[in-house]
Amino acid sequence: MGVWSFITGAFILLLILVVICFLLYCGYIYYIHMKYDHIPGPPRDSFLFGHSPTIIKIMRNNKVIYDTFLEWVEKYGPVIRINGLHSILVLVVTPEGVKEFLMSPKYTKDNFYKRIETLFGSRFMGTGLVTDRDYGHWHKQRRIMDPAFSRTYLVGLMGTFNEKAEDLVDTLGDKADGKCQVGMHDMLSRVTLDVIAKVAFGMELNSLHDDQTPFPKAISTVMRGMVETRNPLAKYTPGKQAFIRDVRESIKLLRKTGQECIERRTKAIQDGEDIPVDILTQILKGAESEGCSLEDLIDNFVTFFIAGQETTANQLSFAVMELTRHPDILARVQSEVDEVFGSKRDIEYEDLGKLKYLSQVLKETLRLYPTAPGTSRALEEEMVIEGVRIPPRTTLMFNSYIMGRMETFYQDPLAFNPDRFHPDAPKPDYAYFPFSLGPRSCIGQVFAQMEAKVVMAKLLQRFEFELVEGQSFRILDTGTLRPMDGVICRLRHRTEHNPKN
Repeated sequence: MGVWSFITGAFILLLILVVICFLLYCGYIYYIHMKYDHIPGPPRDSFLFGHSPTIIKIMRNNKVIYDTFLEWVEKYGPVIRINGLHSILVLVVTPEGVKEFLMSPKYTKDNFYKRIETLFGSRFMGTGLVTDRDYGHWHKQRRIMDPAFSRTYLVGLMGTFNEKAEDLVDTLGDKADGKCQVGMHDMLSRVTLDVIAKVAFGMELNSLHDDQTPFPKAISTVMRGMVETRNPLAKYTPGKQAFIRDVRESIKLLRKTGQECIERRTKAIQDGEDIPVDILTQILKGAESEGCSLEDLIDNFVTFFIAGQETTANQLSFAVMELTRHPDILARVQSEVDEVFGSKRDIEYEDLGKLKYLSQVLKETLRLYPTAPGTSRALEEEMVIEGVRIPPRTTLMFNSYIMGRMETFYQDPLAFNPDRFHPDAPKPDYAYFPFSLGPRSCIGQVFAQMEAKVVMAKLLQRFEFELVEGQSFRILDTGTLRPMDGVICRLRHRTEHNPKN
């Protein structure tokens, strides 16, 4: 009897604790209601959980969640409340809000970025340039990195851009028979990975030719891991455990490679060896004087690999996808490329400025498909935005994808129209920020657009593209936005424009 009494008592005690926790949780949800329900937004579908089943359904169906947010903006206004599981964020889609919060250093990044400091308990981007919420520490890192992205240094990268882009068109040339189906997103992901590895860290990955290279798979896995962290219960779901192990192993590969690369280069510098003049060398020179830790350097190694490969590949893939849908635009941009380059093989830095319409095509691509769709900031003090009182300690979200698709800012916003970015065309202020804005804007945006121009110009110079029928034009959200179906194309040579060796 004594044992049964003990078990019964323990069970009752446990039940009481569960009930107390449940009541405390309900009280917290009620407090959140009281704090935020005056802000316009969709109704909560569940008092207990707050999280809209609509959002869960979107995530399961791989629908871009920002399309639903756009519908809510159109219904409820430019400042809306979005219900999370047990938290709230406020979406702001006004140019004044973007200017106020992104252009000023006084508003720090919010706790959202903690989700990618670590993934499933493994340090991922740590406190690199993207995730660092301490402005002082971030500013020290940015000061170290800036020389590596100066105009003088970037001009010197044209040789590598040409070399890797030429490798891509040679590889595609073997498949350009008008019949072979080519996954353009996969090919572009591989070439951009080869570029960032070479120009940033002096590494020859050769992933364009080696399907067994582990890096593309590792990057894809951690990007999917970033999406899974939106579900706070993911790490407790039995069916996710194998995937979580894959994410951790992929992070381990990236960070271990980064550490070995940094240590090898540091030793070479100390030994007075000839070393490549790449981004890593530039960074290590500054890091020594600033006392930058090894973990900081590894954090930025991972950050550069992810940002430098994934975002440019996605932009180029979307550009190919849209050009295949708009033959008039394709013909116009090919004509410009022919006029600027003719049959030249190597593209020079001075030539890039002449590709004005291609620049417009790439900017319009980022308006509709910003690969990093938004950013967020922490509001520490109460503020009124567009007549709506926002409580202190609130996360504010700013989204270039949503603002780029609003009729408020762009006429016929879903139409692909590069003329929106003609130098003489009127442009809305603070509605276009695919690389963010202000002091925390992307350090690599000039680098990325130079690379995109070189690769795209060579593709347009050499090939005609035909999108394989049956594909959707849906977007897959894997932390960045990419074409869901991979942009499968048939290619044909533009023989009259092939450069002579």
